[in-house]
Amino acid sequence: MPGGPTTVATLRAAVLRRTTARSGDDVPVTTPRLPAREDAERELTKPEYHQHDPNLAQRALNWLWDRIGDLLSTAAGASPGGWIGLLAITVLVIVLLIALRLRLGKLRPQPSTSTGDLFTDRPRTAADHRAAAEAHAAAGHWSAAVQERMRALVRSLEERALLDARPGRTADEAATEAGRALPGHAAQLRTAARTFDDITYGDRSADQAAYTRLRDLDTDLLSTTPRPAADTASPAPAQRGGPA
Repeated sequence: MPGGPTTVATLRAAVLRRTTARSGDDVPVTTPRLPAREDAERELTKPEYHQHDPNLAQRALNWLWDRIGDLLSTAAGASPGGWIGLLAITVLVIVLLIALRLRLGKLRPQPSTSTGDLFTDRPRTAADHRAAAEAHAAAGHWSAAVQERMRALVRSLEERALLDARPGRTADEAATEAGRALPGHAAQLRTAARTFDDITYGDRSADQAAYTRLRDLDTDLLSTTPRPAADTASPAPAQRGGPA
């Protein structure tokens, strides 16, 4: 009824009273049970009886909470100790998940299939990159230190004319090209390039050991004599016969 919530039972009783009203001579007017029920159902479909009904979203939420409550009640009844046992099991599962997460450490994303430029800012000398790498290493920022040391290595090879100074070069391309001039360090150069890509594009973290290996490689390359160009070229086929 307007003015406040009314229970179905109260409404049904009111309808029944209306359908069993007495006549003027005080003789009760009775209605058979089935028609009276139909009259009551029709009466209850009127809008004034549903002004305070919950909306569709609230009904869906109530249904969801009822199902969750039923599920928890079933689980509590099946677990030892009832609700206390269910709570203990839940806490134990959460603790195990936290321990497993700490054990596995940071989740590693899928390696990126795209590569980017090795140098992303204004041109700097190899000495500048080495100084930046050492500053990052002193602060314990090993990922940034590895990135700067790799840039120093490649810039040094460009300054020695072992690589042409080409914008847009990637670490993999630099390692491949440098490996032809310095075949004794080709494998180490490829490893250094993979480490750089994993840190820069794969969201991996470097450590002190990774930086130390790259620093030692950079130092070794400074004193390494490149293979002569004649040795890297394919031998020319021998001429058969004498001059014409």
